[in-house]
Amino acid sequence: MSSAGVGPMCFIKSRVNAAVYQEILEHFMLPSTDKLYGDGDFIFQQDMAPAHTAKSTKTWLNDHGITVLDWPANSPDLNAIENLWALPRER
Repeated sequence: MSSAGVGPMCFIKSRVNAAVYQEILEHFMLPSTDKLYGDGDFIFQQDMAPAHTAKSTKTWLNDHGITVLDWPANSPDLNAIENLWALPRER
């Protein structure tokens, strides 16, 4: 979700490690940002989950030119996605 709109929701049936997270970024986040922002700039927000902070994920984000918002430690209140989790899901 972003100020420009929302992309597709990704339901995950496995544990998320760095490799799985990077696949999600590749197949969901990148196409969404292309559609929502085109060549415009954006800042990507993620929390401090181990898959998000893994060295390989940081490298992946850097290699794809993704600017990441600095996330303060122990600040779950900043996570806007929690508001979406409260909505009923379509099946």
